[in-house]
Amino acid sequence: MQHESPLLRRGRGSLSNATGRFEQDRHLDVDDGWSSYTEPETRVQTQWRDDCNRTIITRNQSPDIHFDRSINPYRGCEHGCIYCFARPSHTYLGHSAGLDFETRLYAKREAASLLRNELAKRSYTCEPIAIGVNTDAYQPLEKKLGITRQVLQVLLETRHPAYLITKSSLIERDLDLLTEMARRNLVSVCITITTLDRKLARNLEPRATTPSRRLQTLKTLSDAGIPTRVSVSPVIPALNEEEMDNIVSCAADAGAQAAYAIVLRLPHELQQLFPEWLEKHYPLKAARIMKAIRSVRNDQLNNAEFGARMIGSGPRADIIRQRFELACKRAGLSVGRDFELDCSQFMPPAAAGGSQLRLF
Repeated sequence: MQHESPLLRRGRGSLSNATGRFEQDRHLDVDDGWSSYTEPETRVQTQWRDDCNRTIITRNQSPDIHFDRSINPYRGCEHGCIYCFARPSHTYLGHSAGLDFETRLYAKREAASLLRNELAKRSYTCEPIAIGVNTDAYQPLEKKLGITRQVLQVLLETRHPAYLITKSSLIERDLDLLTEMARRNLVSVCITITTLDRKLARNLEPRATTPSRRLQTLKTLSDAGIPTRVSVSPVIPALNEEEMDNIVSCAADAGAQAAYAIVLRLPHELQQLFPEWLEKHYPLKAARIMKAIRSVRNDQLNNAEFGARMIGSGPRADIIRQRFELACKRAGLSVGRDFELDCSQFMPPAAAGGSQLRLF
């Protein structure tokens, strides 16, 4: 028979691993009778392989975000955040948006050389590149592979501006590069803080840096002269909604200069994964939380329309936005603003390396 409830796996966010929506065959966990004699496997090992990509800069035309290009050194993310809007993208690779997303990773180890090639094109026009917006560029695998650091080295060498976003303290490793980029007005860093409740954070983001450690990272970066923001995202109605004021206040004390918030989005497979997670961890609150989520999405679980997908709609969404703006005003933080970085210093890789060929 099919399992009655998903299996909670230690250190993982998702409770299931349903087949991706593009696959023809569907796979289900079935109890064959032997489970009475063996303990269920609660650990799932992380695996990674090389991503055979030929380009590294991804472009977008979304009016909801302030950048038109980004770099994601990894596909999938070991942080295992159950709410991650990037989970459904793993199905394009033939994997599940569930456990596969956080355990079967792809690393773009040629990212730095690919970036050099793209920046060297005569048609390239310099605008800030956002790093780590889809999956965290400083997830645990980065400590071993150092792909993000290599990308930053190329950007510093070519004087190319970049926005970084992460929830990992590993970014402190690259303080030398970030400090030099900040001195030239080439970088800003955004730290995501979803909750200050350590227990909730462990359930929501099982392998991410603890909230208190993220605040410490925010202070370290700010004290080093690096422009910093805090992302209070996602705001989950009736779950972490009440924490907005406290998060904003603590981030301001840590040196953040600006803040923004995004209301929870549940595209595609997240409409199964998130309710499943809620029922396991917060069964008494689950129905109320799901009702609250629907209240900011026109009685749906997701709304992909530009202009509404990030902030929601309806009275409750308006209240969330107003409360957040008021919290930022009290703390002295700018709302939603990113920093104006300097694109005028950009030197294509050949010029940065001293080649004379570009003179002809």
